[in-house]
Amino acid sequence: MTAKQLDEWLKSDESKSVGDKSDGESTGHASGRHIVKLLGKSRDDLTDGDYAHMRKVVGYVHRHLAQRPSGDVEDSRWRYSLMNWGHDPLKS
Repeated sequence: MTAKQLDEWLKSDESKSVGDKSDGESTGHASGRHIVKLLGKSRDDLTDGDYAHMRKVVGYVHRHLAQRPSGDVEDSRWRYSLMNWGHDPLKS
């Protein structure tokens, strides 16, 4: 997803409907906001923390893709969760 697509998605009710919300905002939603910021940076401005977050995102997406549910996933919590992390499985 592009930064613009992800930013728009994070504003949706569907985005806010999934994930662990122990602090009011789900982990995935907070990660998505971080990803939007990362996508706006130049490579020279990326920090070690930014690279660590990118590795975390790749790991999450990889694990979550392996748990794909059967059937139509277009309106599934599984897809919405992945989209919060910047990956739309229907567009890959």
